[in-house]
Amino acid sequence: MSHPALLPIQFLFGTVWKKVGLIVAVVFLVIAVNAYGEDWPQWMGPGRDNVWSPTGTLTGFGSDSPKKLWSAKIGSGYSGVAVVGERVFATDFVTKENVKVDNFGRKPFAGTERVLCFNAKTGTEIWKHEYPVTTTVSYPAGPRCTPVVDGDRVYTLGAEGHLACLDVASGKRIWDIELTQAYGAKSALWGYAAHPMIDGPRLLTLAGTQGSQTVALDKMTGNEIWKYGTASEQGYSPPTIIQSGGKRQLILANPDAVNSVNPETGEQYWSVPYEASNGSIIMSPIQVGEYLFVGGYSNRNLMLKLDQDKPGAKALWRDKAKYGMSPVNVQPMAIGNLVYGCDQSGEMMAFEVPSGKRLWETSKPVSERPQGSGTAFVIRYQDRFVLFNESGELIVAEMDAKGYRELSRVKLIKPTNNAFGREVVWCAPAMANGAIYIRNDEELLAFELISP
Repeated sequence: MSHPALLPIQFLFGTVWKKVGLIVAVVFLVIAVNAYGEDWPQWMGPGRDNVWSPTGTLTGFGSDSPKKLWSAKIGSGYSGVAVVGERVFATDFVTKENVKVDNFGRKPFAGTERVLCFNAKTGTEIWKHEYPVTTTVSYPAGPRCTPVVDGDRVYTLGAEGHLACLDVASGKRIWDIELTQAYGAKSALWGYAAHPMIDGPRLLTLAGTQGSQTVALDKMTGNEIWKYGTASEQGYSPPTIIQSGGKRQLILANPDAVNSVNPETGEQYWSVPYEASNGSIIMSPIQVGEYLFVGGYSNRNLMLKLDQDKPGAKALWRDKAKYGMSPVNVQPMAIGNLVYGCDQSGEMMAFEVPSGKRLWETSKPVSERPQGSGTAFVIRYQDRFVLFNESGELIVAEMDAKGYRELSRVKLIKPTNNAFGREVVWCAPAMANGAIYIRNDEELLAFELISP
């Protein structure tokens, strides 16, 4: 696979340095507030929107790689990392067996899932929490979900549904739940892959299938607050909260329907039928003004119009070939009335809302030619985009209605897993402390993107 030469470039966005104080995270841990702006405490960052808003200036890579800050050993997995203050949280799977297989036959693999905490400045391991697990999921390399950090607690969800609440300072177990046992469920084909979220006193997560597709747990105790929904499978779509019709609405997409419920009570507001291909609804629904888009595998796409006077929705169009997109590994991003993201074809594309009309598509961020499930994670930085692709390359690009324009590309980490006959790294990056944190199945790396 050939790539364009690295382009010397400098991004002059202006530097705004702010004085920062100290916050007490726990009794024995005092964490410095990120001098560059925001932490990355969960999947897709503080707003679950993949927007990175540091202070300081992102400089071009030129002919050299960004400065490598540190590396740490890690096991296999697909999960991204969370970064809060001076701590990095990751999950992995350790086994003597070969888990770099598709495993559609759901063969069991025994090993240990771990939650690891590292020093964000040095990469030194601070603590480790581990538990035995036997996984039968397809692509059994390890956990899928990014840890969620909330105050003095970190929450993790393993591939087979082991949900844990740990102390940030020590890694000590506060509570844990085996979701498959608690809700009489079997893990879906690709495991528990819907990143949990914290909403006030509640932790929201996909759980079972019969009356418990989604549950709200007391984040302090793990006790159930409410449960909702019956579906043929859990699906993989992370919960998301929107504001529409005068109400906060928790939007839950599963293989059979797109649902809206009251996040405090679990009471249903509305439901629109949906039919996923092979249970594969992965993206979290995206709100664009008065519209809501859901895209699933094999053109199982749905554009809804939201009622503006009360909670409600109706379908505008569905399952139109070459309209919208069908994301697999990458959550799309909406800017204005355009949605950008990677389709199942491996092509980056943009489409209009509400028509779904595709404006352009290109495989260039991932490969010279389209490759099925080709992956490039997309992060918004001011008026540009930072992409991290499955070959372990970091790309800076511009994207708008006119197309994709690459500005810089550099390889940071080797792909250590495989899918569809090619080597891949399918772990989302984290952006914090002026750095990017990335991992494969062997190491966790930190690179400086903004100079002190």
